[in-house]
Amino acid sequence: MSPARVVSINRSAGGVPKLAIPEATITRDGLLSDAHVYYRHGGPDKAVCLYALERIQALQQEGHPIAIGTTGENLTVEGLDWDAVVPGVRLAVGSVELECTDWAQPCATIAGSFRDKRSGRIAHKTHPGWSRIYARVIVEGAVQTGAPVRVISMP
Repeated sequence: MSPARVVSINRSAGGVPKLAIPEATITRDGLLSDAHVYYRHGGPDKAVCLYALERIQALQQEGHPIAIGTTGENLTVEGLDWDAVVPGVRLAVGSVELECTDWAQPCATIAGSFRDKRSGRIAHKTHPGWSRIYARVIVEGAVQTGAPVRVISMP
């Protein structure tokens, strides 16, 4: 298996889809120039949202119209054991260091990414291992598409 890497960096002026950009500066508040429609998204403990390309592809195989950025993730990654990416895991994303904090709960905003508008398909409570995950920023910096991603520590 190839080393884990960033497949896409995604941002928007608010809402979804978040569109791919080649690089971004990540601060303790999240990606510069990224915005959220609802106040409950974002903040220091939810500064960056990550999702696995492999989960997106599996959901597409199930017939869901999901694509990179349509569920609001800032970083789409591939090559990580997504079942092991849980709150408390620390990740190095290029020179940026993140600490995973909590599962990202699905909401109506991302319903268009799912067959029958059932975004609960990626709810951690009912489908463990299929959720996106939020992270706080421990070390700020720039990240580029293709940057390596590695687990620094487990909880």
